[in-house]
Amino acid sequence: MARISRENYLQGIINEKDKKIIKIISGVRRSGKSTLLELFQKHLLESGVDKSQIISINFEDIDFEDLKNYKKLHTYIKERMLPDKMNYIFLDEIQHVDGYEKAVDSLYIKENVDLYLTGSNAYFLSSDLATLLTGRFLELKILPLSFKEFCQGDYSNLDEKFADYIKRSSFPYNIAVGNNEAQSKKYLEDLYASILYRDVVKRLKVSDAISLENLADFMFHNIGNLLNPTNIANTLTSAGKKIDVKTVDKYMKGLTDSMLFYRVNRFNIKGKQFLSANPKYYAVDMAMRNMRVGGRDTDAGHLLENIVYLELQRRYKHVFVGEVEDGKVDFVVKDGDEYLYFQVTDTMLNEKTAVREVTPLKKIADNYPKTILTSDSIFSEGNIEGIKKVNVLKWLCD
Repeated sequence: MARISRENYLQGIINEKDKKIIKIISGVRRSGKSTLLELFQKHLLESGVDKSQIISINFEDIDFEDLKNYKKLHTYIKERMLPDKMNYIFLDEIQHVDGYEKAVDSLYIKENVDLYLTGSNAYFLSSDLATLLTGRFLELKILPLSFKEFCQGDYSNLDEKFADYIKRSSFPYNIAVGNNEAQSKKYLEDLYASILYRDVVKRLKVSDAISLENLADFMFHNIGNLLNPTNIANTLTSAGKKIDVKTVDKYMKGLTDSMLFYRVNRFNIKGKQFLSANPKYYAVDMAMRNMRVGGRDTDAGHLLENIVYLELQRRYKHVFVGEVEDGKVDFVVKDGDEYLYFQVTDTMLNEKTAVREVTPLKKIADNYPKTILTSDSIFSEGNIEGIKKVNVLKWLCD
């Protein structure tokens, strides 16, 4: 099976090599974390590091079942460390180890250790661990394949490739196996079940998995819409799927911790205020989303908006949904001391749509860059009163 290189992520790790800081790679299951570690280990060997300097453990491999205790793990690693050379230690899916933060802390204080961890859940970086390692770790958040990675250097027929990207999924395995629909669907079904049941049901001790699935499907239906637990509970209960507000809130946190969904808070542009109520949620993968809800209740604009959000997450650390007087801006990026504003629409050829997208941007008083991303293949490049109009597929391939 062909392996897709993740050059940007790989270079990010290479840049931190040998620095006295713990490298933590987080991301949804099967987003490519283990492959990234393998690529980096290959780079180490090619740059002169001896194989004996590398200690690599994947805790989803049954061969390492006995090491899921932090004391046994620490002993195992200590016995294999070289006293007079740098030791490169890779702990893959570390969240399976009870009390792993104690082993990590002990390894960190040793002078000849360069430590790399991965985890499939946001909660593996719990508040306890974050407090323990404050100032001593760097988190690299990895997502499934971007559209640019999906294209693998071939930017011809972008419209066809984009339709294929949505249909086949952004998870690396699904791309590598080729265009086998049955195999692809089975993989997505198994992956979805694994995320839901291993990362949410098991962790939260969910007794009513049906209610959790109903909530997840509701969130898939409503990507890009403002949501709050009370309205969700009322809507599901009215549809005969009774669930209370506290349970909705708990399950939504679990679904975002598993990285199946991403929560995006609102930002008041005029007052430069961050708002935590009524956020939007976006799904990690469009093919998985469509597998669950069959493309219902979401127009092409919302699918596009979801993909743009994921791309902004790859490029920037702080992404919000924006609000202006009597209007909205799809995304606000805080980049250092500056702000970037983005509107996303399937088309600008309809005059009513064009007015709807441009008006909120014109209300923003500052002079930071404003961009409209559209699927239009004709008249897609241009400038409207200082607002850039850009073809979204070209932007995704930048």
